[in-house]
Amino acid sequence: MPGKRPLGATALRSAKRERKAITLDMKLEVLRRFEVGEKLSQIAKALGLAVSTVATIRDNKEKIKASSLIATPSRASRLTRRRSAAMETMERLLYVWLEDQSQRNVPLSVTAIQEKARSLFDDLQREHGESSQAEKFSASKGWFMRFKERHCLPHFKMSSSAPGNKDTYPEVLRSIIREGEYTPQQVFNVVETGLYWKRMPEGTFISVKEKVEPGSKSPKDRLMLLLGGNATGDFKLKPLLVYHTENPKALQGYSKPNLPVIWRSNRKAWATKSIFHEWFTYFFCPAIEKYCAQNHLTNKALLILDSAPCHPVNLSDLSDNVRVEYFHNGTADSVQPMAQGVTSVFKAHYLRRTFEHILEATDEEDPAVISEFWRNYSIIDAVDNIATAWEALKPATINSAWKKIWPECVQFHDVSQTDNVAQLQQDIVALARSLALEQLVEADVGRLLQLNEKDLSNAELMQLEQERAVEEDSEDAPPALRQLTTGALSAALAHFEAGLQVLTSNSSDEEWKQKVSKAINNAINCYRELYNEKKRRSQQLS
Repeated sequence: MPGKRPLGATALRSAKRERKAITLDMKLEVLRRFEVGEKLSQIAKALGLAVSTVATIRDNKEKIKASSLIATPSRASRLTRRRSAAMETMERLLYVWLEDQSQRNVPLSVTAIQEKARSLFDDLQREHGESSQAEKFSASKGWFMRFKERHCLPHFKMSSSAPGNKDTYPEVLRSIIREGEYTPQQVFNVVETGLYWKRMPEGTFISVKEKVEPGSKSPKDRLMLLLGGNATGDFKLKPLLVYHTENPKALQGYSKPNLPVIWRSNRKAWATKSIFHEWFTYFFCPAIEKYCAQNHLTNKALLILDSAPCHPVNLSDLSDNVRVEYFHNGTADSVQPMAQGVTSVFKAHYLRRTFEHILEATDEEDPAVISEFWRNYSIIDAVDNIATAWEALKPATINSAWKKIWPECVQFHDVSQTDNVAQLQQDIVALARSLALEQLVEADVGRLLQLNEKDLSNAELMQLEQERAVEEDSEDAPPALRQLTTGALSAALAHFEAGLQVLTSNSSDEEWKQKVSKAINNAINCYRELYNEKKRRSQQLS
């Protein structure tokens, strides 16, 4: 047989990926999607572009928008029909709300989404003033279908009734446990929960002052925690904390692996599939292996999860020793152990520990001193108090939470052995009175503890979006800045330190020194963070 004919140059060129012309319309569509919160990978997939191409378009945003202004009449007419700022903002906030609903496994319906969209739009119109009042928005079915397509909404779980699952799942679980011969020490459950880490109960002078004080943003700053443990209650997993900023200023100088929590970040402060995947592989499985070895148990475990969007479906394939099972639709809210009062007890412990922290740090009843301490209360303080509160949770509280789904494993039947939320609320009120916060009552504490479990209000959605925008703007280093080498950054920082020493060494005014030092350090902080990031990556590579 004759040999195969060599592949010619023409064939080689045709084998290469065909170059795709990118029109101005497509570039504007990339920018629109990016501005409403879509990730680069999502935009690239939706439009059939390379991620690097999408990133380049994003980096050239100003030039592209300038080009769009020099348009033909037909293009100009199309551009003038683009959606308003209120509409764009409404859809971005609506998507945040949907993510929050899904994270908490709340069933969604088209009607509920439409009602929330109308509510957000009305509030945004009032926020923007009379100029936006003329625009009408009815949240029609046509709008919903377009919104669904723009934001890949099918991954959200719409409400569906499954009345039989609630009664049958406990038996399904028991059959799985019998089949795998798992002991209560080897059966685990974890759940995600939100925490407003710097919010005081209504009625305290701190809470009142924060409402009127300009620039006060932290009371609505929210983080997410992944909390869990085994059915016995004797092994509580190290909490996973997801914050909307990877390197907040309060964490400078701290080694993240040595924190009492597993620190991860996401721009919306929620768990994602990649974060959960990493947690399962590099934290959960090794922790189980170590725990089983210490307690002379076979290295195996059963992890029971709800079907939240952030929980990958293939986790069982990642480990030979851990089996993962998922609650049936509509079941998790009513029977999931960690959701049966465990998270609310933890939050009561956290609030009590926070008041103890204030009392230890101030040791006096002066409102000015207390306000100053609370103003400086940072995310690293919250991390320490989260760890203390999680450690304080009694094993009996976790074990008792399994009674709905696996009553045979419950060892603690005496209520006095478990944490009492009412008693914790009384302790919080007593601590508050030690701090001259006599106006605080248990009802205020109860409302704050319930707040974290409620839907995000329109005002909270807008506040969170503003805070994250500010944080992200401060974190995004321009390309020219990232081109600096580690050596160049090190030399520049050394010069800054030397210059600061010269400026402050000849003055005896300590207040002035601190003011100058703070201003200069704040100005060069982005360079210091970039230097630390490059140095860390260099060490990882080596």
